[in-house]
Amino acid sequence: MSALCIPQAEPHRWAMFVILLVGAFLPPLDFFIVNVALPAIQQDLSTSSSAEQLVISSYAAVYAVTLITGGRLGDIYGRGKMFFLGLMGFAAASLLCGFAWSPWALIAGRILQGATAAIMAPQALASVQAIFPEAERPLALSIYGAVFGLASVIGQVLGGILISADLFHLGWRAIFLVNLPVALLVILFGLPLLKETRARAAQRLDPVGTLLATLTLSTLIVPLIEGREAGWPWWTWMWFLIFPLLATLLWRYEQRLSHKGGSPLLNPDVLRAPGLGQGLVIVLLFYSIGAFFLLFSVYLQGALHLNALSAGTVFLPFGVGFLIGPLLTPWLRRFTGNYLSAIGMGCETAGLAGLGWLIATTLTGSQPAMLPLAPLLFVTGLGQGLAMPTLVRMVTGQVAPQFSGMIAGVTSAALQISTALSVALIGGIFYSMLDNGHSSEAITHAFIIALLTMAACLAIGAALSIRLIRRASVRSANPARFSHR
Repeated sequence: MSALCIPQAEPHRWAMFVILLVGAFLPPLDFFIVNVALPAIQQDLSTSSSAEQLVISSYAAVYAVTLITGGRLGDIYGRGKMFFLGLMGFAAASLLCGFAWSPWALIAGRILQGATAAIMAPQALASVQAIFPEAERPLALSIYGAVFGLASVIGQVLGGILISADLFHLGWRAIFLVNLPVALLVILFGLPLLKETRARAAQRLDPVGTLLATLTLSTLIVPLIEGREAGWPWWTWMWFLIFPLLATLLWRYEQRLSHKGGSPLLNPDVLRAPGLGQGLVIVLLFYSIGAFFLLFSVYLQGALHLNALSAGTVFLPFGVGFLIGPLLTPWLRRFTGNYLSAIGMGCETAGLAGLGWLIATTLTGSQPAMLPLAPLLFVTGLGQGLAMPTLVRMVTGQVAPQFSGMIAGVTSAALQISTALSVALIGGIFYSMLDNGHSSEAITHAFIIALLTMAACLAIGAALSIRLIRRASVRSANPARFSHR
């Protein structure tokens, strides 16, 4: 790969972007695909309930806390280089998971998968700013959103298919080993094609900032992911108390480093960009739907008693909507502008509220009729697909291209934090309402409450999005009024 700072549109940008999108596709795929494989893993490796939880949570936690560092590594050392290093590491980790001989070997592989996925994943989003001209960025972000969302839904279905097919008698191991031929093909075709991009002014990695950022995010992410399953022991609350202290220490250190002319992991001047903070709050509210995938699976399998493959196929209308939504975004934005993010979240709100109403009016233990169920799932997925590219563009577009890796990592981390918050808080509400026997009645009632809670969060996010867009319009119309702020 030739080192190149691209000052104008790269002629092979779309082919390069397709290669980089693998880095956006594999991490969410490998998060969701494991959900349906847990019973088979437990039977084969005799895993305890705590080890089962770690198979999922270790990946999620390491991935979330490493994303910002992964994005910054791409800025400094080259996004193509970091993409391929991350991809090769991810393939090696998948090999370890696929041939794991014990629960702890599998958990070790999942930790390595999370770390390498965080190096690989931000490079696609960061490259949108680096290789595409302004006019093409909405379409690129739309495709990014479609791939990201589709991976989340395909993971549910593909996991059931691979386990049911029992390819080469591999059983659950096939869900990890399937990554190897994908990685091999991408390396063979991508190495001669992908040209290097990096930040022009990037100096070196900020090791102290990286350590502080990792510790800060860990004190938030780890107790959120592990707390409910562990019964919220004392250490989770201690970590929550430490989080704001470490966050303050990180911010002050990055400020001092920036004033000295260093290259901070999180540039304070960039993070003060008007509207960026509120945009990240909207991202947090937007992905409150992160708990939906887990809780809907519990409802389908626990209350309706569907098997893993049948439960996975119920998600398909959501996935179709999530695929179509981003592809419609460039055309719809001509008429709606950035208001499309609020429109999308409004569709999600209506879809989730309608789904709650449908389940509430259906006989307990009976599957809701597919005619209303499928359109409601489609509208919910469509809304997420419409909102995500526009919202990501509103956030990443606030900063200069040389910081695109940093803001890509921050945005991706915000999505992961939102998912963890959603699972911990909304999932906590759901599980607190279940009786000891997890009856169909209790699961159904708890799921309806969870759906309404997610709908409320999305409605608030839509309102904040409208407010942010209006303030941005006022700011652009009166630049002198805001220049001193």
